[in-house]
Amino acid sequence: MPTQDTTRRLSPQVINQDIDSLHGLQTISTYNTSRSDASAANLQQAYQAMLTQQQAETEKLTLYRAAADAARLAEWEFHNAILAMKEAVRGQYGSDSDQAQAVGLKKKSDRKRPTRKKLVAATTST
Repeated sequence: MPTQDTTRRLSPQVINQDIDSLHGLQTISTYNTSRSDASAANLQQAYQAMLTQQQAETEKLTLYRAAADAARLAEWEFHNAILAMKEAVRGQYGSDSDQAQAVGLKKKSDRKRPTRKKLVAATTST
């Protein structure tokens, strides 16, 4: 049997099939095995451990999503505050001031004026 890659998640389909197998086993009253890892008690314990860990994962994912949403909103609030500050600096000191340049705005005098592109005549030699 090849080694199992336990770093990847099992698909929900496989897990559902395993749960169906466990439920099917519970209908067999004469099941008895000498393998401790395949005993009915061990299977039930592993099933309960899986449910507990899945619940913990769901709770932590919910907390993560809430924290990610809060961080995203805080980032947007910070960004909007910076934009407001830049507009205030531009209004107070002008578009061509050193103060505007200090907060990351480009000076109006530093902007390049648009120039016409000269048409290059295509010369062909024959």
